[in-house]
Amino acid sequence: MCGLCGEITFNGETANIERIFKMGNLLAPRGPDGIGHFAQKNIALGHRRLKIIDLSEASQQPLVDSELGLALVFNGIIYNYKELRQELKEKGYRFFSQGDSEVLVKAYHAWGESFVERLQGMFAIAIWERDTGRLILVRDRLGIKPLYLNKQKNALRFASTLPALLAGGDIDTEIDPIAVHHYMTFHAVVPSPYTLLKGVRKLPPGALLVVEPDGKERLENYWSLEFGMLKGDENLSVEDWKQLLLDSMRRAVKRRLVADVPVGVLLSGGLDSSLIVGLLAEAGQKGLNTFSIGFEDVGDEKGNEFQYSDIIANHFGTDHHKIFVQSDSALDELRHCVSAMSEPMVSHDNIGFFLLSKEVSKFLKVVQSGQGADEVFGGYFWYQQMDCGMDPAKAYAKAFFDRDHDEFSRIMHPDLIGDDYSRVFVEKFFAQPDINNPVDKALKLDTLVMLVDDPVKRVDNMTMAWALEARVPFLDHEVVELAARMPPDLKIKGDGKWILKEVAREVIPNEVIDRPKGYFPVPALKYLQGETLDFVRDLLHNPKSSQRGLFNPEYIETLLKNPEQHITPLKGSKLWQCALLEFWLQTHDIN
Repeated sequence: MCGLCGEITFNGETANIERIFKMGNLLAPRGPDGIGHFAQKNIALGHRRLKIIDLSEASQQPLVDSELGLALVFNGIIYNYKELRQELKEKGYRFFSQGDSEVLVKAYHAWGESFVERLQGMFAIAIWERDTGRLILVRDRLGIKPLYLNKQKNALRFASTLPALLAGGDIDTEIDPIAVHHYMTFHAVVPSPYTLLKGVRKLPPGALLVVEPDGKERLENYWSLEFGMLKGDENLSVEDWKQLLLDSMRRAVKRRLVADVPVGVLLSGGLDSSLIVGLLAEAGQKGLNTFSIGFEDVGDEKGNEFQYSDIIANHFGTDHHKIFVQSDSALDELRHCVSAMSEPMVSHDNIGFFLLSKEVSKFLKVVQSGQGADEVFGGYFWYQQMDCGMDPAKAYAKAFFDRDHDEFSRIMHPDLIGDDYSRVFVEKFFAQPDINNPVDKALKLDTLVMLVDDPVKRVDNMTMAWALEARVPFLDHEVVELAARMPPDLKIKGDGKWILKEVAREVIPNEVIDRPKGYFPVPALKYLQGETLDFVRDLLHNPKSSQRGLFNPEYIETLLKNPEQHITPLKGSKLWQCALLEFWLQTHDIN
């Protein structure tokens, strides 16, 4: 796992290598094991390396193949790189390294833009063609690896993080009204290509962008997720579906063991991470390191789930590490956590993942994690509510949105109030003709949008802040495609994730499967009080906040008086949502 950045110019000027140095410095936490730069003509590339595959210097980046006339920077991991390497060798290609980066260069030369369709993994890739001056940018199918863009009149810049782009200077930092509507309404989910800043965009998941030397662009979607059964699926029994899923998860977990360093597991004690541990044990993994984190209780809200992670650790004999964090310690780390966010992410889980990653990175460079199972296999309560006779977009908004447009219009600065962008987005997404079932509409939206710009982004940002690579087997694209084929009832039956639970019964103890659904609990950020509330009050009364004027001051004072009375439908703090946005802007010195 690594960090990349680059600039390509369109007006004949030489790309600014000093800007690449500055951007690369902001990416240092993502790649502490190596640094590299490449500049030629109108292109400059930068890279920070975390050594996971081929620990030698032969795989250092930027990787330049003078014989083929290609230069590459790459963030991620290609799980099937050995198979691709062998196929390419049979075609006559010669290799000077043992890593996956060189495989990408040869694969692009051999198969052109279609090379990406052969890749198993998570990735953001930039390839420059010396002879044509063309730049190719690619992002993995489910957006596990980020790629941010800044289009100038005569240049395009790109980087693994938004703050890295800011470090390069000359960015339009005006707040985007569409993006801030999504942040305040769509539970802080800001779908690509938007970010909160008008001058920064995101390459969509599953997309390939071709940038010509004159700046013309062509965006291609190389992958799409189709819901509904394939021909012949109607003949499958429930037992058939279960076996297909179990086989698919076994492959996904095994793929994510590809590394030249040990691989551990983030074990929350829930079904998803517990199943990963069970499948690894089933595959013969010994001496597996597992990690859990917990906080102190606040009122009736329990701050840890150690009792469940202990069951799995003891059952499979893992080398288990329990990390307990006092809330005052978490508050001390909040600024560093927010500094690691490419975009403001309101979930209380962020600080938990940040502190967990800090401790895990002392032991390992790679872990597997259970993110994605809820969205892919129907684990949230609103899926059961979708098939209720109500308009699907209305039902989804009622369950998921933090506020309606009327409330948004009362609390935001008038310049930021426009259309009901979030509702329009959901209605347009649900209007796609390929899905009629309202449950599948919600599952597709959450898999392709919410998952990408909330849980997945959270895991990437918080783990990479400590040079920790997190792999997510539930987002293996073959697993996701299989889940999309399944009848929705197999997923949402009972309390949700029914078929995943049934498969898990063959692998892990029932007491973990049948437990009440849990979340990564950080109660102090949900029920703001004491020192944490004082901290939030200072943030929102800061002169920078007053000058920015994003929010109606009367609304903020109402929240500050009784923060526990203002909780979103998804049980988040409305006060923390406002404070986190302002906190992020101040932390990154955005005026």
